[in-house]
Amino acid sequence: MSTLTVPPGFSSVIASLLSTVVLLAGQSIAVSRNRRSAGIEYPRLYAEKAEMTASPAAVKFNCVQRAHQNTLENIPQVTVVLGLRHPTLAASALGVWVISRVAYTLGYASGEPSMRNNVFTRLTYYPSIMTLMFGSIYTAFQLVAAGI
Repeated sequence: MSTLTVPPGFSSVIASLLSTVVLLAGQSIAVSRNRRSAGIEYPRLYAEKAEMTASPAAVKFNCVQRAHQNTLENIPQVTVVLGLRHPTLAASALGVWVISRVAYTLGYASGEPSMRNNVFTRLTYYPSIMTLMFGSIYTAFQLVAAGI
């Protein structure tokens, strides 16, 4: 049976994972603030179409809520897998991914949904998420091939 040791530099993977906690906390605060402004009561996730037509605050709430939801849908748990063999690459890619999500959230929070995907977010999100996904797949293959 092979043993797996945590590689030097793995602490940077842990630190980058903690940055996602800060990102999600910031998004949660923004959702709560915009929920209050729009008068959208819990447990509703989104404002209805009529509310959006009547209130720019409801549109902005939906945009901020969607940015937060989209981040939750795309959070790259695969960072740990890639980090087992390539911790610096994993931490760097996740750091870029978090920065791309901050820009995405700020663009979306403007209340104009098209602002979420600007040139900056496209140039940072796709390379970082692809690095995390394909790097993790490759790392998993390496670990399986090594019998770990």
